[in-house]
Amino acid sequence: MTGDRILPGRGSEAPVELAFKNWLVATGWRLLDDTGSWADVIAERGNERLIGEVKGHTGGSTGLDVDTMFGQLLRRMTPAAATTWAVIVPTRSLTAVLRVPIDIRRRLGIRVFEVRDNDEVLEHFV
Repeated sequence: MTGDRILPGRGSEAPVELAFKNWLVATGWRLLDDTGSWADVIAERGNERLIGEVKGHTGGSTGLDVDTMFGQLLRRMTPAAATTWAVIVPTRSLTAVLRVPIDIRRRLGIRVFEVRDNDEVLEHFV
């Protein structure tokens, strides 16, 4: 589903991040406000911790931006019990994210979340 709410270009990340954070809270996560952090999203639920990087849709440079997003996440990953590493993107950027093979994402423990234009959040396992 691709609509006009999450537009390409500068500023396309903000509505994706807001929708994802709202979804986290609705599903029992507590957002952590760590203004000094590199991460776009940090949340906890019980003993679980989620650290995520959000990218919007930047048109022609989306593939490069997604590669940068994975690099940012990989560079900062540390072994930690019960940490979920996540990439969060709008529907328009999902194809670029899924170029990273699922076996690699599984080995690294990186989960993929899509934010649709209606703010629905879907996790992609395949």
